[in-house]
Amino acid sequence: MRFDIMTLFDREVSDFLHTSILGRAIKNGLFEVKCHNIRDYTEDKQKRVDDAPYGGGMGMVMQAAPIRNCFDHILSEMPGKKPHVIYMTPKGKRFTQTRAKKLLKHENIVILCGHYEGVDQRILDAIVDEEISVGDYVLTGGELPAMIVVDTVARMIEGVLSDPVCYKDESIYSGLLEHPHYSRPEVFEGVKVPDILLSGHHANIEAWRKEQALAITKQRRPDLYRAYLRKEQRKAEKIKAEKLRIQKEKFLARQAKRKAAREAAMAEGKEES
Repeated sequence: MRFDIMTLFDREVSDFLHTSILGRAIKNGLFEVKCHNIRDYTEDKQKRVDDAPYGGGMGMVMQAAPIRNCFDHILSEMPGKKPHVIYMTPKGKRFTQTRAKKLLKHENIVILCGHYEGVDQRILDAIVDEEISVGDYVLTGGELPAMIVVDTVARMIEGVLSDPVCYKDESIYSGLLEHPHYSRPEVFEGVKVPDILLSGHHANIEAWRKEQALAITKQRRPDLYRAYLRKEQRKAEKIKAEKLRIQKEKFLARQAKRKAAREAAMAEGKEES
């Protein structure tokens, strides 16, 4: 998988994404990150990439041409491939773990980081496949949101983390907020680790963690809690339907076997007569 990030701050973004867990994964060839400075693709002698908005108003608007040139350069490095292009903006759809999992299916993702007052709409209409927001707030640029998207998606790539359990049991991914964590020492400032975690009884520990996760989610994110209950209900209904289907198939098979036995007996009786 490859991420290409179009930004005005390529070094800063690259430095962050090439550190710690993601940095090791990139070094081991599990995925690629390439950051492109949009200023390198402007035809302006002063390296300007923005201009005043038509119609007036505050702020400056990022121009279409440098972004187009940068994007065309990226395409030249992957001939015959069509990357999935994301524009980070407060106007986009809210980024979620579910959306991150869907982005995993793309081999190549290009992320455009806006700055100033915004980006010329014409280039957005020309190259962007979807707009994503990381929350209902405004930042000075799209770099932080872009790094959030890369981090969230990349850590689910096979081999980036030591085991899929490392992210599947975490908050949000499982549908619930995560249970509390404790480490040494056993007593800190008079507060002791819950006895259940010291019991060594793994089944009871897992049950306790599930109870804690349910309680925390219900209290802090009732929307997630309701969604989780609906999901579990659908799962239970699906299991019930599958059991009924299997029971029906077995019943019909027994009926067919009995019918075949009766017919065979009748045929045998006729032959004897």
